[in-house]
Amino acid sequence: MKPSITTRLDCAASSVKRNTLRAGSVSVSSGAADGSIRNAVPGRLRALRVLWVVIVWLVLESASLMALFGLWLVAGFGALVRTPPFQRLHYRLVGSYLWFFHHAATRVLGLEVEVEGPVPDEYRARPLLVFCRHAGPGDSFLLMHALVNWYAREPRIVLAAALQWDPAIDVVLNRLPNRFLSTGGQAVERQIAALATALDGDDALVIFPEGGNFTERRRAAGIARLRARGFDEAARRSEAMRHVLPPQPGGVAAALAAAPEADVVWVAHAGLDHLFTAADVWRELPLDGRVRMRWWRVPAGEVPQGFDAQVDWLYSWWERIDAWVDAARAAR
Repeated sequence: MKPSITTRLDCAASSVKRNTLRAGSVSVSSGAADGSIRNAVPGRLRALRVLWVVIVWLVLESASLMALFGLWLVAGFGALVRTPPFQRLHYRLVGSYLWFFHHAATRVLGLEVEVEGPVPDEYRARPLLVFCRHAGPGDSFLLMHALVNWYAREPRIVLAAALQWDPAIDVVLNRLPNRFLSTGGQAVERQIAALATALDGDDALVIFPEGGNFTERRRAAGIARLRARGFDEAARRSEAMRHVLPPQPGGVAAALAAAPEADVVWVAHAGLDHLFTAADVWRELPLDGRVRMRWWRVPAGEVPQGFDAQVDWLYSWWERIDAWVDAARAAR
C-alpha cells in the first residue's frame, strides 16, 4: 500500500483532469474560502439559505428530468438506454447534477471540503469496492460527487427504496447498475454480489457496512442485537467504538467474494456527523466549517481470505475509522 498523502481538492482537480474529466466540472475549494454567494447572504438568515438550496435543487431536478427524457428519445424510446454509450451519457448527467448542487450548496452554507489520502491517479484502471462510514446529512451525496467528479468513477450503489420518491434519482439510477432495496439479510447480499460481478477499470461498488445513518439509538440497538445472537466479542469491540455503528459483515463478504480482483477503499468523513436531525442542521446554519474525508486504499492482494478473517478485518478497519473520527473531532 502506497504511503498516503494529504491533498487539497486542487490536487484532486488536476489529477482528475488527467483522467479525462473536464477541468470545469471539478470544484476545487468550495464554500468558506470562496464565498461570493455566501457573502451575498449575510449573517445567519437560515430561511434564505435553505430557500436558495431548495431552489437550486428544484431547478436541477427539472433540468435533469428533461435531459433524461431527451436521452430516452434518442435511445430509441429507451431500447438502447442500457448500452455502454448511453450509460456513459447518464453518468455524465449524474456528474453534472452532483457538481452543480455541491458547488451551490457548499458556497451558500459556508462549507469547505478537504480530502486526505491517495491521489486519484493511484486508482486508475482498477475496479474498486468502496466501504464508507454513514453519518451526517449529505455524506452519501458527497461520496458520490467525489467518486464521479474527482475520481472519474462509475459507481454502483445499493440504496434505500425510499430514495425513489425523488423523481430524478428514481429515473436515472434505475437506468444505471444500482439496486433499490426495502429488505435486509440474504436478499441484500445477493444484490450486492450481483452488482460486484464484472466490475471494470472505472467502476466502483459502494457499500455502507453500517446499513444506516449513525445515531446513538441505532448504535445501542446494534450492540444489543449482537449480544442477543451470541456475538459477544463483536459486541465488545462495537462498544469500544463511539462514533460508528456495528458493521454488518454479510454485504462486505459478498462483495469481496464476487470481486476478488478489486482493490478496497475505506472512506471516513467528519465535520457534519454531529448533525443528526433537520433541527440540528437548522440550528447550525450557516455551517461555516470544514468537512474532512479520509480515503485508504488496500490492494486486492492484501485482502484476507475466508469469512472469519474478513469479519475481523472489517472490525479492525472500523476501529481505525472510529479512531480517525475521534481525532478529527478533537482537532476542530
